[in-house]
Amino acid sequence: MNKQRRQRLAEAIRTLERVIFILEDARDQEQDGFDNLPDSLQETERAQSMEEAIDQLTDAIENIQEASECIRRACDA
Repeated sequence: MNKQRRQRLAEAIRTLERVIFILEDARDQEQDGFDNLPDSLQETERAQSMEEAIDQLTDAIENIQEASECIRRACDA
């Protein structure tokens, strides 16, 4: 792989890292919101939606991290 393509891929990795940061922040805020719900509300539909959002954001973060690692390996190949 030539230098120009490696530079573009490095830019893509940096962009993915920014996306991960944004998603982690959103997930952490949603988790804090869930954790601060009174016990009486933690079994409600709203709480379940919050938990689902947390799970989906976690999955997205993990998938983007995996994609970033694949790009790194491609650069090293």
